[in-house]
Amino acid sequence: MYNGMINVYKEAGFTSHDVVAKLRGILKQKKIGHTGTLDPDAVGVLPVCLGSATKLCGMLTDTDKEYRARMLLGKETDTQDASGRVLKQSEVQATEEEAEEAVMSFLGDYEQVPPMYSAIKVNGKKLYQLAREGKEIERSPRRVRICDLEIEEIALPFISIRVGCSKGTYIRTLCHDIGQKLGCGGIMVSLERTKAGIFCAENALRLSEIERLREEGNLQEKILPADALFAEYETATVERKFQKLIDNGNAFYRNMVKESKKYIPEEEVRVYNEDGKFYGIYQYRPEDGRFLPVKMFMEN
Repeated sequence: MYNGMINVYKEAGFTSHDVVAKLRGILKQKKIGHTGTLDPDAVGVLPVCLGSATKLCGMLTDTDKEYRARMLLGKETDTQDASGRVLKQSEVQATEEEAEEAVMSFLGDYEQVPPMYSAIKVNGKKLYQLAREGKEIERSPRRVRICDLEIEEIALPFISIRVGCSKGTYIRTLCHDIGQKLGCGGIMVSLERTKAGIFCAENALRLSEIERLREEGNLQEKILPADALFAEYETATVERKFQKLIDNGNAFYRNMVKESKKYIPEEEVRVYNEDGKFYGIYQYRPEDGRFLPVKMFMEN
C-alpha cells in the first residue's frame, strides 16, 4: 500500500471524486482521499492522500490556495460560471481603469455569499442538490481573505486574474461579485488552481503520468511522506528502549527523548523512532513533562 501525499493535476471533465476513483484503480488500493473539491471544468492542483496519510485530508483542505482565472463581464448565470443557465446579459460600459479598480477593491477581507451550486450543507442537504431542484435559499455571508491579487490581462469584456486566497473562497463568486460591482454582471469562464499549501502546478502529475510511473516502478519517489507537511515543526526522537509507547500511540516523557533541546509549552512536534520512522504529531505538556499524541500517522 502507498502511504503519503501525491500532487495530482486534475484535468477538465473530471470531478475530484472521479480522480480518487481512478487512482484507486491505478494504485490498486482503497484508502485514498482528496483534499478539497475542484469544479469539473476547473483544472490544476488536487493533493491526494494515500494510506495512513488520509488523516491529513482535513488539514490540507484548510490551507491557502492560489488560482488563475478568466472572467467574462456582461453575463450572469445560475452557477456563476460558463456551464450554467444564462440569467441576464448586459452591455459592458466600464473602462479598463474602472475594471481594474473594481477587481483590486477585493484585495483583503470581504464578506462572500457562497453560491447555490456548492457542496456546502444546509440542514443536512448540499446546496447544489437544492439548486438542481430549482430551489434557492438564503445563505449567510462568510468572511474570506484575498491575500494576493494580480490582473494578468484586461481585454474587455474579458479579464484574467491571479488570486491567492484563504480556504473556503469561491473564485466564481469573486468573478460574480466583481461583475456586480461594475453593474454589468460577470461569470468565470476558466479556472486553474496553481497552488494548494505546499503543492504547486509545476510539480503536479496527470493521471496518465501516475499510471505510467506505477507501471515502471518509479511512483514511490513522487509520493511525499506525511511528515513533509510538518517540516517547520521541531522533532522528538524517542529512545529505542521506550519505542513500545509510541508503537501503541501512547504518551511519553521528556526524559525518553534523545534530543537535548528545550521544547516550548504546548508546542506540537514531529515524533520519530531511532530508525527515523515518523509516528505522528505530539504536543508537549511542561506541567508533567509529557508529550501527548495529537495525530498518529503510523504506516500499515
